[in-house]
Amino acid sequence: MKLVTPATVNRTVAPRRKPNAELRRREYLTDAEIERLTNAAKANRHGHRDATMILVAYRHGLRVAELVDLRWDQIDFATATLAVRRIKRGSPATHPIRGDELRALRKLQREQEPKSPFVFTSERGAPFTTAGFARMVERAGNAAKLGFKAHPHMLRHACGFALANKGHDTRALQGYLGHRNIQHTVRYTELSPDRFKDFWR
Repeated sequence: MKLVTPATVNRTVAPRRKPNAELRRREYLTDAEIERLTNAAKANRHGHRDATMILVAYRHGLRVAELVDLRWDQIDFATATLAVRRIKRGSPATHPIRGDELRALRKLQREQEPKSPFVFTSERGAPFTTAGFARMVERAGNAAKLGFKAHPHMLRHACGFALANKGHDTRALQGYLGHRNIQHTVRYTELSPDRFKDFWR
């Protein structure tokens, strides 16, 4: 007979989380899906801010913690550059800011109330939270009818795959995404369709 003790009665087993591969068919978004996600976010109450968050995260391959911690002093409007600070001991870098993104950031800065040293803030002026951004991306993904649950890290992966598809080499991608270990970068070039484009010629 099994002895029942308070320890065994109160013990609960946490449900096992399914692997990502079982939850969604891939870990990145295509350019078309990024556009749909951004357009869906524009319909939000704070649509310009939300769409700009998605655009900046995608263009610079930012992790969500890097995005919500972004400050205005990292943006040089005169030179159209962004000083990217990486977490997880990643390598910092200076990225160019494209015209549409620069205009979106200028508008956001003009309209931000109350003013804050942080780029992305709530109505009360507090920095946007990682959980808040995750909820917003998921809601925008549902509104865009992507057919799967969208999450913030998909934007970072989307950046890596987009740049790999444009023909950028692995070392350049490593520097852009701030990977300390190049093995984290190799996945993007390995899965790029252009890798096999000459196979049937």
